[in-house]
Amino acid sequence: MAEQKKIAFLVDTEGIEQVELTDPWQHVEKAGAVPRLLAPKLGTVRGFHHLTPADEFDVDVPYAHADPNDYDGIVIPGGVANADFLRMDRDAVRFVEQHVAAGKPVASICHGPWLLVEAGVVRGKALTSFPSLATDIRNAGGDWADEEVRVCTANGWTLVTSRNPDDLPAFNREALKAFGLRGL
Repeated sequence: MAEQKKIAFLVDTEGIEQVELTDPWQHVEKAGAVPRLLAPKLGTVRGFHHLTPADEFDVDVPYAHADPNDYDGIVIPGGVANADFLRMDRDAVRFVEQHVAAGKPVASICHGPWLLVEAGVVRGKALTSFPSLATDIRNAGGDWADEEVRVCTANGWTLVTSRNPDDLPAFNREALKAFGLRGL
Protein backbone atom coordinates (compact mmCIF):
# COMPACT_ATOMS: atom_id res chain seq x y z
CA MET A 1 0.00 0.00 0.00
CA ALA A 2 1.26 3.48 -0.86
CA GLU A 3 2.22 5.76 1.97
CA GLN A 4 -0.30 8.50 2.80
CA LYS A 5 0.57 11.97 1.59
CA LYS A 6 1.43 14.51 4.28
CA ILE A 7 0.44 18.15 3.93
CA ALA A 8 2.11 20.82 6.09
CA PHE A 9 -0.06 23.66 7.37
CA LEU A 10 2.25 26.58 8.21
CA VAL A 11 1.05 28.99 10.90
CA ASP A 12 2.36 31.27 13.59
CA THR A 13 1.14 31.12 17.18
CA GLU A 14 -1.68 33.69 16.89
CA GLY A 15 -3.80 35.55 14.38
CA ILE A 16 -4.63 32.58 12.14
CA GLU A 17 -7.89 33.03 10.26
CA GLN A 18 -9.42 29.89 11.74
CA VAL A 19 -11.67 28.83 8.85
CA GLU A 20 -8.69 29.13 6.46
CA LEU A 21 -6.96 26.51 8.62
CA THR A 22 -9.84 24.20 9.53
CA ASP A 23 -11.70 24.03 6.22
CA PRO A 24 -8.69 23.00 4.06
CA TRP A 25 -7.54 20.70 6.90
CA GLN A 26 -10.86 18.83 6.81
CA HIS A 27 -10.70 18.51 3.02
CA VAL A 28 -7.15 17.14 3.18
CA GLU A 29 -8.22 14.57 5.79
CA LYS A 30 -11.33 13.55 3.83
CA ALA A 31 -9.14 13.06 0.76
CA GLY A 32 -7.06 10.52 2.72
CA ALA A 33 -3.95 12.59 3.41
CA VAL A 34 -2.37 13.48 6.75
CA PRO A 35 -2.39 17.18 7.69
CA ARG A 36 0.35 18.32 10.07
CA LEU A 37 0.41 21.64 11.91
CA LEU A 38 3.80 23.38 11.79
CA ALA A 39 4.47 26.45 13.93
CA PRO A 40 7.44 28.17 15.62
CA LYS A 41 7.30 25.93 18.69
CA LEU A 42 5.45 23.00 20.22
CA GLY A 43 2.34 23.75 22.24
CA THR A 44 -0.79 25.36 20.88
CA VAL A 45 -1.68 28.08 18.39
CA ARG A 46 -4.76 30.27 18.44
CA GLY A 47 -7.24 30.68 15.62
CA PHE A 48 -9.27 33.84 15.14
CA HIS A 49 -12.57 34.74 13.54
CA HIS A 50 -11.25 37.94 11.97
CA LEU A 51 -10.18 39.80 15.13
CA THR A 52 -12.01 37.66 17.69
CA PRO A 53 -9.97 34.93 19.43
CA ALA A 54 -11.30 31.44 18.71
CA ASP A 55 -10.04 27.87 19.18
CA GLU A 56 -6.60 26.52 20.05
CA PHE A 57 -4.86 23.84 18.00
CA ASP A 58 -1.99 21.51 18.93
CA VAL A 59 1.25 21.93 17.02
CA ASP A 60 2.73 18.77 15.50
CA VAL A 61 6.21 20.00 14.57
CA PRO A 62 8.22 23.23 14.97
CA TYR A 63 9.49 24.61 11.63
CA ALA A 64 13.10 24.38 12.83
CA HIS A 65 12.72 20.58 13.16
CA ALA A 66 10.61 20.04 10.03
CA ASP A 67 12.11 18.55 6.89
CA PRO A 68 10.38 19.81 3.71
CA ASN A 69 11.20 16.46 2.10
CA ASP A 70 8.72 14.81 4.48
CA TYR A 71 5.76 16.76 3.03
CA ASP A 72 3.92 16.52 -0.28
CA GLY A 73 2.38 19.99 -0.10
CA ILE A 74 2.00 23.13 1.97
CA VAL A 75 -1.10 25.10 2.95
CA ILE A 76 -0.55 28.64 4.23
CA PRO A 77 -3.70 30.00 5.90
CA GLY A 78 -4.21 33.74 6.19
CA GLY A 79 -4.92 36.12 8.98
CA VAL A 80 -3.11 39.45 8.98
CA ALA A 81 -1.10 38.87 12.17
CA ASN A 82 -0.42 35.22 11.31
CA ALA A 83 1.00 36.09 7.89
CA ASP A 84 3.01 39.04 9.18
CA PHE A 85 4.65 36.94 11.91
CA LEU A 86 5.21 34.02 9.50
CA ARG A 87 7.15 36.12 7.02
CA MET A 88 9.50 37.26 9.78
CA ASP A 89 10.25 33.69 10.91
CA ARG A 90 13.49 32.54 9.27
CA ASP A 91 12.65 28.85 9.77
CA ALA A 92 9.23 29.23 8.07
CA VAL A 93 10.84 31.09 5.16
CA ARG A 94 13.52 28.39 4.84
CA PHE A 95 10.90 25.65 4.86
CA VAL A 96 9.02 27.30 1.97
CA GLU A 97 12.22 27.98 0.02
CA GLN A 98 13.31 24.35 0.24
CA HIS A 99 9.83 22.97 -0.50
CA VAL A 100 9.51 25.12 -3.63
CA ALA A 101 13.07 24.30 -4.73
CA ALA A 102 12.01 20.64 -4.68
CA GLY A 103 9.13 21.48 -7.07
CA LYS A 104 6.38 20.68 -4.58
CA PRO A 105 2.96 22.42 -4.56
CA VAL A 106 1.85 25.25 -2.28
CA ALA A 107 -1.67 26.52 -1.57
CA SER A 108 -1.95 29.92 0.10
CA ILE A 109 -5.00 32.01 0.90
CA CYS A 110 -5.77 35.59 1.95
CA HIS A 111 -2.67 37.16 3.59
CA GLY A 112 -0.70 33.88 3.38
CA PRO A 113 1.19 34.91 0.21
CA TRP A 114 3.22 37.38 2.31
CA LEU A 115 5.33 34.36 3.32
CA LEU A 116 5.83 33.51 -0.36
CA VAL A 117 6.94 37.08 -1.08
CA GLU A 118 9.46 36.88 1.76
CA ALA A 119 10.73 33.52 0.50
CA GLY A 120 11.36 35.09 -2.91
CA VAL A 121 9.28 32.55 -4.82
CA VAL A 122 6.54 34.66 -6.47
CA ARG A 123 8.60 36.06 -9.38
CA GLY A 124 6.96 34.87 -12.60
CA LYS A 125 3.96 33.38 -10.79
CA ALA A 126 0.30 34.32 -11.38
CA LEU A 127 -1.51 34.61 -8.05
CA THR A 128 -4.17 36.32 -6.02
CA SER A 129 -4.51 37.22 -2.35
CA PHE A 130 -6.31 39.60 -0.06
CA PRO A 131 -6.26 42.84 -2.12
CA SER A 132 -3.95 44.70 0.29
CA LEU A 133 -1.05 42.43 -0.78
CA ALA A 134 -1.30 43.28 -4.50
CA THR A 135 1.51 45.86 -4.47
CA ASP A 136 3.84 43.62 -2.43
CA ILE A 137 3.24 40.74 -4.83
CA ARG A 138 3.77 42.88 -7.92
CA ASN A 139 6.93 44.40 -6.43
CA ALA A 140 8.21 40.85 -5.86
CA GLY A 141 7.65 39.99 -9.53
CA GLY A 142 4.29 38.23 -9.28
CA ASP A 143 1.31 38.75 -11.58
CA TRP A 144 -1.53 39.64 -9.18
CA ALA A 145 -5.21 39.59 -10.17
CA ASP A 146 -8.45 39.84 -8.19
CA GLU A 147 -9.85 36.35 -8.85
CA GLU A 148 -11.53 33.64 -6.77
CA VAL A 149 -8.68 31.20 -7.32
CA ARG A 150 -5.51 31.18 -9.42
CA VAL A 151 -3.48 28.10 -10.26
CA CYS A 152 0.00 28.67 -11.66
CA THR A 153 2.48 25.99 -12.75
CA ALA A 154 5.26 28.35 -13.89
CA ASN A 155 8.81 27.88 -12.62
CA GLY A 156 8.48 24.14 -12.04
CA TRP A 157 6.01 24.06 -9.14
CA THR A 158 2.27 24.55 -8.66
CA LEU A 159 0.87 27.47 -6.68
CA VAL A 160 -2.81 27.72 -5.74
CA THR A 161 -4.02 31.03 -4.27
CA SER A 162 -7.32 32.59 -3.23
CA ARG A 163 -8.43 35.92 -1.75
CA ASN A 164 -10.47 35.21 1.40
CA PRO A 165 -12.73 32.71 3.20
CA ASP A 166 -15.51 33.20 0.63
CA ASP A 167 -13.20 31.52 -1.92
CA LEU A 168 -12.60 28.37 0.17
CA PRO A 169 -14.69 26.00 -2.01
CA ALA A 170 -12.60 26.82 -5.11
CA PHE A 171 -9.38 26.98 -3.07
CA ASN A 172 -9.92 23.54 -1.53
CA ARG A 173 -10.86 21.97 -4.87
CA GLU A 174 -7.73 23.29 -6.62
CA ALA A 175 -5.41 22.63 -3.65
CA LEU A 176 -6.46 18.98 -3.53
CA LYS A 177 -5.80 18.67 -7.28
CA ALA A 178 -2.37 20.28 -6.87
CA PHE A 179 -1.55 17.83 -4.05
CA GLY A 180 -2.64 14.88 -6.19
CA LEU A 181 -5.59 14.15 -3.93
CA ARG A 182 -9.16 13.38 -4.88
CA GLY A 183 -11.85 15.60 -3.41
CA LEU A 184 -15.18 14.23 -2.30
